[in-house]
Amino acid sequence: MVLLGTGALRKMEVALDSPVQYKLRLDDDSLVDMNQLIGQPIAMKYEGVINCLHCGRKTRKSFNQGYCYPCFTRLPQCDSCIVKPETCHFHEGTCRDPAWGERNCFAPHVVYLANSSGLKVGITRRTQIPTRWIDQGAVAALPILEVDNRLHSGLLEKVFSAHVSDKTNWRAMLKGDIPEVDLAAERDRLLALCADEIDALRSQHGEAAIRTLPEQAGVAITYPVIEYPKKVATFNLDKSPDVNGTLLGIKGQYLILDSGVINIRKFGAYQVSLSA
Repeated sequence: MVLLGTGALRKMEVALDSPVQYKLRLDDDSLVDMNQLIGQPIAMKYEGVINCLHCGRKTRKSFNQGYCYPCFTRLPQCDSCIVKPETCHFHEGTCRDPAWGERNCFAPHVVYLANSSGLKVGITRRTQIPTRWIDQGAVAALPILEVDNRLHSGLLEKVFSAHVSDKTNWRAMLKGDIPEVDLAAERDRLLALCADEIDALRSQHGEAAIRTLPEQAGVAITYPVIEYPKKVATFNLDKSPDVNGTLLGIKGQYLILDSGVINIRKFGAYQVSLSA
């Protein structure tokens, strides 16, 4: 095998194409074209070192996909409101970094429907379309509402999640047998079902705060997979440092090998070597 690179794992860079194009950055100078490795034997070895993606400090454990514990407790991108945006506390003056919040949370956000392991609702910054959908392994997605900040998108997501899942079943997503969903029909159904709650939010935050997107077209997404697993077995670098097998495909942020799957994002900041 030939060594392709060494460095800290971070989520793969993606580009919407047919199929999605994946590149893995292991250092600051080069990107590994992962699509070119599909069908080939690969080997990834965890070198036993984790360095925080923010400060570079050596840490025994990676928190929130790549941070040391002090950064995890201090950085705004690691705050609990990122997972639960409806709990945004910027207006209380307690944001961990108000400048970061203004750049990232006070930007246009989209509420969308997607089919990843079945119908789900989600939110993302407008600039993260379609990256967010690809990272979740969605095979189709449709923007349905737009707002001006993350808090409003979180409040809407909470309204919709009373009627539709806001999570992906990652095992079902990886098996690839995803039932077709008419996202436009589901949009119309959910908007009608949640009309009173949406009107209440408009009354509270302003009529222009929530904008429908009736003209938006759905996006279909295909992934570079030659064979999906029938049973999903996972690699865990904390228990075994070696990942070996033939790369059968990539979906979401998972490498699918004939010997198991590995979630690249889960092991952010782990120092690894990659060979093929």
